[in-house]
Amino acid sequence: MSHHAADQKLVRDHLNRIDDHSPLTSDQQEQIKQRIRALLVEKNAVLVAHYYTDPMIQELAEETGGCVSDSLEMARFGRDNEATTLIVAGVKFMGETAKILSPEKTVLMPTLEATCSLDIGCPAEEFSAFCDQHPDRTVVVYANTSAAVKARADWVVTSSIALQVVEHLDAQGEKILWAPDKHLGGYVQRETGADVLMWDGACIVHEEFKAQGLLDLKAVYPDSAILVHPESPEPVVALADFVGSTSQIINAAKTLPNEQFIVATDQGIFYKLQQQVPDKDFIIAPTAGSGAACRSCANCPWMAMNALDNLADALEYGNSEVHVDVSMREQAMKPLIRMLQFAAK
Repeated sequence: MSHHAADQKLVRDHLNRIDDHSPLTSDQQEQIKQRIRALLVEKNAVLVAHYYTDPMIQELAEETGGCVSDSLEMARFGRDNEATTLIVAGVKFMGETAKILSPEKTVLMPTLEATCSLDIGCPAEEFSAFCDQHPDRTVVVYANTSAAVKARADWVVTSSIALQVVEHLDAQGEKILWAPDKHLGGYVQRETGADVLMWDGACIVHEEFKAQGLLDLKAVYPDSAILVHPESPEPVVALADFVGSTSQIINAAKTLPNEQFIVATDQGIFYKLQQQVPDKDFIIAPTAGSGAACRSCANCPWMAMNALDNLADALEYGNSEVHVDVSMREQAMKPLIRMLQFAAK
């Protein structure tokens, strides 16, 4: 079985164990928000949320002095904030990254069950063996990986700086071993011309986008620009007017002259797009439909596990705390610091 096939089976098995949250009434939502606001003050905590989480959580993070951003800025914000407790609404690798960069802080998550198909599909032992087979290559891993995989890497990158890092390494004559997302890796390889050996992994959300669906939608909205995340398959990326990370997609929507945009990434980004660019229209790109591993159109099922009630419980009771082994943390810190220093330049 290929890494990617094994990845998909693990994803389906994992999703079968996820329980849906019953919808809250508006009164219940407001009561829980008030509870969270009070707990953030009481615990000297700050809420850090990813663009793909529920809009209510993004709004709450902003209202309470927290942060809504991509994984790179989430990591920086958490490290630099004065709060002694970080509550990370996202997926598990984001909580681990926060703990690695802020070991003295308490790091909580609404649930530790919220993982990522890329993380699941790149087990640390198998990945380490893959690296051992290619000792001449510089190991570059995407942020969507476990602390153990990061500890094995020379560099960690987010989608916002992957191109620049690989360009930098390629200019120094280095050959790259890339993991885990083959679509992002393929995009980086095509754009930089670098020598890249790839792990076989993919994101279950972004891999659902199909070129024909984009073409059909473009026929209906011919003046729209297509915005695509580079975790999408190559035929989808090839149709894009702009390719970039979540934060870069938002910036592109601000700066491109188009009035309408077809957006091929998780629909959680629409909260921030509509907030930042209220005078433009955004259309969710179609996926192949609801497959066995997908719950809804372009919506990460693990991001959807972050809810107001489990966020409040994590703050009040200190459950879902993120721990990273000390020696692993020290190893994983090196490529993360390298990334942050590179990004700062």
